[in-house]
Order: sequence, then structure tokens, then C-alpha cells
Amino acid sequence: VQLQASGGGLVHAGGSLRLSCAPSERTLGDLGLGWFRQAPGNQRELVAASTSGGKTYYADSVKGRFTISRDNAKNTAYLQMNSLKPDDTAVYYCAATFRYQRVITSRQGAYNYWGQGTQVTVSS
Repeated sequence: VQLQASGGGLVHAGGSLRLSCAPSERTLGDLGLGWFRQAPGNQRELVAASTSGGKTYYADSVKGRFTISRDNAKNTAYLQMNSLKPDDTAVYYCAATFRYQRVITSRQGAYNYWGQGTQVTVSS
């Protein structure tokens, strides 16, 4: 399964971006999803996740600003990012898991499939 991620770019602080992630083979409904990000010099961190059953998780740093969602008809997942801050600047990765689709996990090893990463840059 390949994950095609897109939607990154350069935006001013306070702006919005929407990231997309589409699996090449498996149906989205059979997968747990995670959006991770990695800023230079930092470890990769989970910012949002959703299970195949609809549970969601948000890191405290993005709660109230980011929304993870799925469009099963398009077999595409999204990360809507509003009120962006310079601290949100990072490479964002979508990841998916079949085995752990029903639980929220921040363990990167639990995710079998990873997108290529998309750069998000927020200027002040």
C-alpha cells in the first residue's frame, strides 16, 4: 500500500492548509490513520489520529486548530489545519495501520504504511 500525501505549502501565520492522504490499495475504512510531523532537530511526533471506528486524537499543541477527517467515497483522508503558527512548520507525514486500526497509537512502528512527507512552512 502506498500513501499519496499532498497539500503542503507556505502560508502566513493565521492561515490555513489542508493536507490530503490517499491509500493506493486498501480501503480507507479498514485503516487507522495518523498524521505525524517532524521539524528540523526534533523528533517525529503524532499530531492527529483516527481509528477506523471514528475515534480521534489530537496533540495538545494542535487541539482546536487541526481536524482529521475521512471521505470514504473518495478514499481520502484530510488534515485541515487552521490558525497556523510558525511552530507548526515541519514536514508532515500521513501514516496508516491495518493491524491497529481500532486503537489510537502514537507508536510509529505500529503504522505499516507511510506517505512521502509534505512540507508545511508558516511564516510569521
